[in-house]
Amino acid sequence: MDTPYSSAPLPVWERPEPQPRATPVPLSRAKIAATAIRIADAHGLDGLSVRRIAKELGVGPMRLYDYVVNKAELLDLMVDAVYAQIAEAGQHSEWRATVLAIVHATRDAALEHEWFADLLGARPHLGPHALAVGESTAAALIQAPGVRGIDDLQRALGVLNAFIVGALRSEITERRTTRSTGTDVSAWQAALGPYLTRMLETGRYPTVARIVVDGAHLDAAEAFHHNLITILDGITNHPHT
Repeated sequence: MDTPYSSAPLPVWERPEPQPRATPVPLSRAKIAATAIRIADAHGLDGLSVRRIAKELGVGPMRLYDYVVNKAELLDLMVDAVYAQIAEAGQHSEWRATVLAIVHATRDAALEHEWFADLLGARPHLGPHALAVGESTAAALIQAPGVRGIDDLQRALGVLNAFIVGALRSEITERRTTRSTGTDVSAWQAALGPYLTRMLETGRYPTVARIVVDGAHLDAAEAFHHNLITILDGITNHPHT
């Protein structure tokens, strides 16, 4: 029995490149994706359009549709190009080192390409480089002492991916807000400091007060690493019943 996908075209990663035309501007999916990434880095996904990419490449917009049929395919190519960058984190002899390298490389990529964070946790990323990163992560996690089978592995991957998506989206959102509003963090803290002190001195928020007074004040990179270690420690020591 035919599936709903039986008549669908091959995914963009598997379709052969169109035959080159005798034109002054040679094209390829890699070249289109690289141009789209530069535009998205500068103007965000809202500033990305086929017409803008075509203008940057010096071709007519219709030529691009020989290579990608819609914007979703364009985003798929862009995302997988970023995963190629993440995949360079490579394999390590110990599972934690591999996971740490991959997750930190993912953060580095998201900070370099902020639009990438907007696409994390949305539709599945199934390009060849995304699958390679997923394989490396899963193959490392299944070696963790607390992971004893596929069910444990799925839970570990779910927790890790939820952390990555939440942490990176939060960090990128804060960066964008600071940039767009011109907020000076130290000035903001100085302005709200007296208010927060008064509220904490009421005694109604004793645990929050302990965090503010006694907790470590980490920058974004330190906080990301600290929380990632906590996740990996939890996976390592996962109890079994």
